[in-house]
Amino acid sequence: MANIKTVTYKFCLLIVLLVGFNFLYKKYLYESDLQKYSDDINTIRDIVNQKNEIIYVGDSSDSTFRENDLDKRSISSFIADYYPSIKMASLSMAAYHASIYYELLRNISDSASVKTIIVTLNLRSFDANWIYSDLETPLQKRMVLLKYYPPLFNRFMLSFKGYDIKTSAERTKQVKAKWKNDILHFNTPTNYKNVIEWDGAMFHNGIKNADGTKNNKLTELACHYIKTYAFEINTNTNPRIKDFDKIVALAKARKWNIILNLMAENTEKADSLVGQELIHFIKQNRDLLMKRYNKNNVMVIDNLECVPTSEYIDIHWTTEHYAENGRKIIAKNVANALKSFYQNEYRELK
Repeated sequence: MANIKTVTYKFCLLIVLLVGFNFLYKKYLYESDLQKYSDDINTIRDIVNQKNEIIYVGDSSDSTFRENDLDKRSISSFIADYYPSIKMASLSMAAYHASIYYELLRNISDSASVKTIIVTLNLRSFDANWIYSDLETPLQKRMVLLKYYPPLFNRFMLSFKGYDIKTSAERTKQVKAKWKNDILHFNTPTNYKNVIEWDGAMFHNGIKNADGTKNNKLTELACHYIKTYAFEINTNTNPRIKDFDKIVALAKARKWNIILNLMAENTEKADSLVGQELIHFIKQNRDLLMKRYNKNNVMVIDNLECVPTSEYIDIHWTTEHYAENGRKIIAKNVANALKSFYQNEYRELK
């Protein structure tokens, strides 16, 4: 009995000490660590302090522009033009994805003026290249101190690298394993069953010039399109699905309106380089996401095919980076969707 009392006493003392250390850390050191490792908190605080009502959450697609654009503003800025009486802010940065969106949104206080969130739904973020990107380690490191757990515990996890850390070689291995192990279900009969085989066939056969010679640059681009878009979203295993589910649940818990903004992909270029087999996978994934979230009473804006090839900035790569008119097309579609919540505040642009 005496031993039990001793153990209980020591355990209680440990709890008291941990609570005390957590209090001291939060009071004297936490803020400086936030500024050093997780300065995203400053954007969140600005959103709250400025009493913004609508938050646009996105990646580099929001603000990337073409050098000769007359108006180089972001998609979110163009959306705001339609609602001049409503305060709107952007929470966007290159390489952000749904896991990061969730942590940032969760850190917006319950008492904030936020009523509506527009969340970028980037189809490419569901593929192996992005999920196992080399950027994942620094991104996850930025989020450690913003997690739900006590600040002292988060600092402990940061110090002892308790987050997703892998070398470039390890991530490349993960990507290639995904390309090899995920069997693709084609719409028409083919001689390949996965990305590795399809990519290999494209590289071997190549895109031909008018004289029948192999165009190496276009062949490389076609291979990249295959490796980027030839996948089928598995709702049980794809981490992005779990992340977006958490965002939807958070929005409902906070009583926020939520719009998922499915970004445009260069399907014209994909079709011209690879063909309808690849378009089949792109549209199939689009349809899956639309169906999954629409049935949960979430508004999903389908921008997949709304931006023409001429409005894509990176013609030699696969990105959702649009020139001015492309960004304006996306913005107008989002602005029209926002009428469901702000009919009286909408203003048609000249």
